[in-house]
Amino acid sequence: MTGNLMMLLVIKADSHLHTPMYFFLSHLSFLDICFSSVTVPKLLENLLSQKKTISVKGCLTQVFFLFMSGATEVCLLAVMAYDRFAAICHPLLYGQMMSNLLCKGLVCGSWSLGLLATLLSILPAMSLDFCGDYTIHHYSCDLPSFFALSCSDISNSFIVLLCTSLLYGIGTCFLIFYSYAHIVSTILNISSSSGRSKAFSTCSSHLTTVLLLYGSAFLRYLMPVSGSPLELIFSVQYSVVTPLVNPFIYSLKNKEVKAAVKRTLREISPLFANHIQRMLDK
Repeated sequence: MTGNLMMLLVIKADSHLHTPMYFFLSHLSFLDICFSSVTVPKLLENLLSQKKTISVKGCLTQVFFLFMSGATEVCLLAVMAYDRFAAICHPLLYGQMMSNLLCKGLVCGSWSLGLLATLLSILPAMSLDFCGDYTIHHYSCDLPSFFALSCSDISNSFIVLLCTSLLYGIGTCFLIFYSYAHIVSTILNISSSSGRSKAFSTCSSHLTTVLLLYGSAFLRYLMPVSGSPLELIFSVQYSVVTPLVNPFIYSLKNKEVKAAVKRTLREISPLFANHIQRMLDK
């Protein structure tokens, strides 16, 4: 929470970061806050209490917001890949290609597609029946574990979930792969090694985030529901670890963000010092 809130504050406060790349990054940080807020509080409650229960409605609510955050984030990562494609492959036209109107439209489109994918997957699950008390061998609710507890016919719900997941997963993966195929081709044609290194460094943070999220999420949903330790590890990685490390990935590897953090702290420090002094004077 602290890392992602810091990214939001720094991007908002520093005018040097008012660019399309950091506009998308601010939305990624907000999505990571949503991701963590959906799963971590209930996870901590379960770890600290003897009674570890959740109602069907509570489980569905958690699934809804988890799926919503995840589906929106994969769309946003595809948008960020297009932004890097425009910046590296068409630097002279970057301002025209990534106008403010287009950036806002791409973000709104990501949220809309995320909501659509969530509704398509969740609505069939809301009609399922449950015949008694069951145990979810998991740290949080998700649709594969939820389906395993139902005594209704889940074939239609499962097909809808599978089609939606494949459409969004493969679709966004294709857009990211297509963008980076052009990016790599352009970078290899750069004559200077320093230019190639600088171009690669602008993409490394995004690629790291993509690999962390897609790798763990795909492995989690491709594995059968068994409650195995490996399944739990992958689940925690995409729902807890990835939102945790994203601010560090984008701040530690990014000189612009580190410089903006220093400028923001320098601006905040005098205000904080003056406030403390006024309190002491009173």
